[in-house]
Amino acid sequence: MNELIERFIRYVKVNTQSKEDSETFPSTSQQLELANIIKEDLNKLGFDANVSEFGYVYTLIPKNIETDVPKVGFLAHLDTSPEVSGQNVNPKIIEKYNGTDIILNHEKGVILSKEKFPILEEFIGHDLIVTDGTTLLGADDKAGIVEIIQAIKEIKEQNLPHGDIYVVFTPDEEVGRGVDKIDLSFFKPDFAYTVDGEGYGVFEYENFNAALLKYKIHGINTHPGTAKGAMKNAIRISQELMFLFPSLETPEATEGYEGFYHFYEINGGVEELNLKAIIRDHNKTKFQFRKYFAENIANFLNDKYGEGTVSIEIKDQYYNMKEIIEQHPEILDIAKKAFEKAGLEFKTKPIRGGTDGARLTYMGIPTPNIFSGGHNYHSIYEFASIQAMEKAKEVVKNIITLIAKAF
Repeated sequence: MNELIERFIRYVKVNTQSKEDSETFPSTSQQLELANIIKEDLNKLGFDANVSEFGYVYTLIPKNIETDVPKVGFLAHLDTSPEVSGQNVNPKIIEKYNGTDIILNHEKGVILSKEKFPILEEFIGHDLIVTDGTTLLGADDKAGIVEIIQAIKEIKEQNLPHGDIYVVFTPDEEVGRGVDKIDLSFFKPDFAYTVDGEGYGVFEYENFNAALLKYKIHGINTHPGTAKGAMKNAIRISQELMFLFPSLETPEATEGYEGFYHFYEINGGVEELNLKAIIRDHNKTKFQFRKYFAENIANFLNDKYGEGTVSIEIKDQYYNMKEIIEQHPEILDIAKKAFEKAGLEFKTKPIRGGTDGARLTYMGIPTPNIFSGGHNYHSIYEFASIQAMEKAKEVVKNIITLIAKAF
């Protein structure tokens, strides 16, 4: 087993699920555990790494050339999705995948099937790392972490020319807090790249505009035997509220640049009920309209059931980085050359989500996204291609060396 994969398997066995409603930062202590493991690994490799009180891992590799060239940064995140268990991850390696269905768990009948996941066709002949069908894998984004580490290790060992390289591994990306506490007095590249994408050989520099939507429905509970004219059932009102949203503007009914509303959490009862949803759209004007639409639904229900029945909170999370990235064509040009040097076709696609890079771009550091080699994120069907992971590492190395030569 090569060093990159050994490190990956070691890291995914640390459960680093983040927690949305946590009041601590990072949101879970296990992220600090992994942060310190990574710090020790980097120190053993000869890099000066440190972990902040908030769980960020920082390292700077000073330039080894006299020429002044742009400073570049690389990011990946420590946490895994809170949607699927990250406890007791038990990865398995399928050597030279032959294109058939993969039985992940005999006992539970969990199958990674070609019919359900046709993307598998692209990986016939690859060595795949899969789950045991009970947890996620953690390629999102521990694949990105190990690829960056391996790239800078090889840059150092081979004494390849490079400018200043900034590296940071962030906590809580999955709950939208990945750059909340980042130290920009330390992490200060001219531009950066996240290594956090699905799609073999895919480069991403446009993403959704995103907002978090919360409704609180205030009902009135009485004995059902005497409820006529008195009860106001928050559960039934929540059903009506969700029915007012367009049924074909959901994640399961959209693709590409199509935006959506996605209700993902509901809790409460007759007297009080809370709904959480996300709003997504690549187009900024359509994004604003979606937020107004959500507000108008609350207004409509308050007119129908009485003022104060439905309260609403909308919080912007991040914006489409495209309009800023396109002002810096050199970032795209370097990436294109790095992909081609690695023998990859330079493919771009919109992110139907966001990354730390989307927010960082609006903080003054343009930061598009590189594929990591993983697929089916946030699910028990998550898998990673070893060959794709090696190519991602190669792209990172190429970016570093090309910057040293191009400026």
